[in-house]
Amino acid sequence: MSWTMAEVRELKVNRYVVIDDEPCKIKDISTSKPGKHGEAKARIVALGVFSGQKKSFVSPVTHKVQIPMVDKRKAQVLALIGDEVQLMDMDTYETFTVPIPEEFKDKLEPGNEIQYLEALDKKKITQV
Repeated sequence: MSWTMAEVRELKVNRYVVIDDEPCKIKDISTSKPGKHGEAKARIVALGVFSGQKKSFVSPVTHKVQIPMVDKRKAQVLALIGDEVQLMDMDTYETFTVPIPEEFKDKLEPGNEIQYLEALDKKKITQV
């Protein structure tokens, strides 16, 4: 299990939440006051970590949502294979391939160390 549960009222800006089965970084939270017959609601606006798409949802503040476990790890570049790069984790020595982001196409070379994010069994290069 790579996520936990938390109430909407516990969420904070720049933390993570799962929206449509994708980990997203929270950019804005706005809450409304409770009405005569209802409870307070929160509107969450977030940016997808892997897709980069803007996502939002409205929910009562007492409802529970999934919070992904996001790992920041280091890896070494083993090989460049077309539009993908083969990496080896520096702690577990696990090897895997991930797509190369546009901003790092010219910067990756075998032997370089990079940082990557891992959440919900997905991986993404964040820094070279």
